[in-house]
Amino acid sequence: MEAFLVSAGLVAIAEIGDKTQLLAMILAARYHKPVPIILGILVATLANHAVAASVGAAVAAYVGPHIMRWVVGGLFIVMAGWCLIPDEADEGPKAVGTLGAFFATVVAFFLVEIGDKTQIATVALAARFQNVLTVTAGTTVGMLLANVPGVLFGDVLTKRIPLTWVRIGAAVSFVVLGVLAVAIG
Repeated sequence: MEAFLVSAGLVAIAEIGDKTQLLAMILAARYHKPVPIILGILVATLANHAVAASVGAAVAAYVGPHIMRWVVGGLFIVMAGWCLIPDEADEGPKAVGTLGAFFATVVAFFLVEIGDKTQIATVALAARFQNVLTVTAGTTVGMLLANVPGVLFGDVLTKRIPLTWVRIGAAVSFVVLGVLAVAIG
């Protein structure tokens, strides 16, 4: 349960103001079809994060727990710094323009999430907890927690929540996890 809750919470916080959240708002404004967009986010995130979690668990099994705790701790601290850098709105891959809302979202989210901080966090979380299914489920729920309100209420939310404070909160969370990963192992 800890792996699920930590994964969901960290990714939900890290996703706020992230380029994929901005992409969700752009897709919502473009297609005006929240259900296919939300389902597209779900499918893309499950696929992307399942691969990322599998990589994290495989690397952890290969290098062993002593080295992995330093790698995971370092990744979390790097993630903290990355959270402080604001993302810019990005329309995503141009090739999805003629697809429907669902397929455009699946393709755009999957591609934009490659190398994104939430994907890297998924790798680190799976390495830390060594549970691919639980981490994938948690990070997917975290993505949905952050992106569904963006799809449904994007305009209202961006006017009320200061993203600087959210980024600072996410950075602090990653630093705490990084220190705990090294200290506890």
